[in-house]
Amino acid sequence: MLSGVFTVGVWTLLSRVLGFIRDALILSYLGTGPAYQAFVVAFRLPNMFRRFFAEGAFNLAFVPMFSKRLEADDQPGSFASEAFSGLATVLIILTVVAQAIMPWMIYALASGFAGTETFDLSVEFGRIAFPYILFISLAALASGVLNATGRFAAAAAAPVLLNILLVTATLFAAYTGKDVARALIWMIPVAGLAQLVLVWIAAKRAGITLRLQRPRFSPDMKHLVKIAVPAAMAGGVMQINLLVGQQVASYFDRAVGWLFAADRLYQLPLGVVGIAVGIVLLPDLSRRLQSGDDTGARAAFSRATEISLALTIPASVALIVIPLPLVTVLFERGALTSDDSAAIAAAVAIYGLGLPAFVLQKTLQPLFYAREDTKSPFRYALVAMAVNAILAFSLAPVIGWIAPAIATTLASWVMVLLLIKGTRPMGDVARFDSQLKSRIWRICLASIAMGFVLWSLTAALSTFLGMPGWRYPALAALVTIGMGAYFLLAHLLGAMRLSELKGAMRRGR
Repeated sequence: MLSGVFTVGVWTLLSRVLGFIRDALILSYLGTGPAYQAFVVAFRLPNMFRRFFAEGAFNLAFVPMFSKRLEADDQPGSFASEAFSGLATVLIILTVVAQAIMPWMIYALASGFAGTETFDLSVEFGRIAFPYILFISLAALASGVLNATGRFAAAAAAPVLLNILLVTATLFAAYTGKDVARALIWMIPVAGLAQLVLVWIAAKRAGITLRLQRPRFSPDMKHLVKIAVPAAMAGGVMQINLLVGQQVASYFDRAVGWLFAADRLYQLPLGVVGIAVGIVLLPDLSRRLQSGDDTGARAAFSRATEISLALTIPASVALIVIPLPLVTVLFERGALTSDDSAAIAAAVAIYGLGLPAFVLQKTLQPLFYAREDTKSPFRYALVAMAVNAILAFSLAPVIGWIAPAIATTLASWVMVLLLIKGTRPMGDVARFDSQLKSRIWRICLASIAMGFVLWSLTAALSTFLGMPGWRYPALAALVTIGMGAYFLLAHLLGAMRLSELKGAMRRGR
């Protein structure tokens, strides 16, 4: 498992680093003005539906079913092609409908833009970008096939293509004097097609050829839909949370851009650790439960949680302690001002408080999905949605644009508490083992100590962090020393063994 997490994590890290380069370039050319905000809304639209249909529903239902068929050698390829064709049919219909109702969809996402140049631009960009959902959702299903077969590299590498192509489009448009925003938005569906081709070829090499065929509502598809619908509704609830935040932010000047930039920063540890662990854990748990290996399932759950917390808690502390140096060095250039950096940093710190909760959800939810229970997480998500909406709308008049970030963080912890409560009837399989119980407090202690190191170093390097020629080396030194301090303290305290990480790195190559 650690090897699989390492493989996914490394590719995800590369994708996130390229994503930072992409976002920094876009912000430097567009700032946080109308073109950037329209790009954010248009790009978020297909991604929202992608999480709703592919990652949020189909994959959470498809991967356990496919893994069990793979374990039993019960025609997994035929089942995958049926699911592939059914998903494609639904997405084609959705894409056609979306083109016709795009103004209403943009209004639902950002009604604060109504009557402005940003609204018209968002509608135009939304129509161009929306076909991305077709390609990326099919790519997500093909990635689920690869993950279930234990091949993680190609699926994890696919998002790198998106960032490479968007960076290339930005630089080419800027160099040739073209419209950077339009070059970016046209490149999005092209990148989706490239990702689909990559994972389809990888799945074929793994022995599973995904074929488009006449869709039919077979008993297998009926069972898949029965499981997928609650998962889709749960995914829809999470997207409503994003929608609520964006709606509130759209009434505050530049707030949509601030929250989006902050989201990109905290998504780095969330993607590298939380999402990577969730991707590896779900098929592993499904196979173990199918074979009756409850002891192995408990060990898999505990190790996944241990890995997540050992890498997420220090990341959370870093986002809380040094958000401004991170944002200033990574994003502040060109059209992005120091006021923008201060606002983004405030949101980053708040998201940092919720980061462990976001990651814990990725290890707790597979306990339900591996049992084909998608209804319980949906019910919990409804409660979290209510908490998020009430807090966002009630706090906005009092504290302003930062309310959505606070609401999202608090709602994520509510979701974790509900998931933990829901695992109680599962027995020992869903209980932390003795190793995790003995290490968790050591992880927290090492992370707090690292926070003091970072705080002290930031004060010492403050002059260099503000100098154009020195800020990159200064930030690199700050991050390197902070990471080194954490891993050393964690090793000395027994929170983790460096030999375990070295072994995973060797196996993951």
